[in-house]
Amino acid sequence: MIDEQIYYDSHTESHKRLLWWLYLMHGLSMIFSLDALSFVPLIINYLKRADTEDRFLRSHHSWQIRSFLWCIVWMLAGIVLFITVLGIPSAMLIWFVAWVWKAYRLVRGFLDLTADKTMPA
Repeated sequence: MIDEQIYYDSHTESHKRLLWWLYLMHGLSMIFSLDALSFVPLIINYLKRADTEDRFLRSHHSWQIRSFLWCIVWMLAGIVLFITVLGIPSAMLIWFVAWVWKAYRLVRGFLDLTADKTMPA
């Protein structure tokens, strides 16, 4: 793995701060709206990802976007199972695992952002 040297200018620092807030917004959305309001930071991720020149910051936007999209996939799979009476316990398990998985990804991303690490592709 090639170590990337990160040079902090005002643009990089402000974008890193924005990413910090986006991680926080995704996390708060999970707690207070069961991820229903996560589309707000998702839109900001899509809009601001194009502004990032370096791989370090862009990888955090992509990480948050993929976390949201995969969580939606699993939530929809849970809804399909929930429709059938026999699938309700499976749906609840899928929703719980998806919630824990996204929480893990947000915490890991936040910690890696703080440590100036690039997220895996």
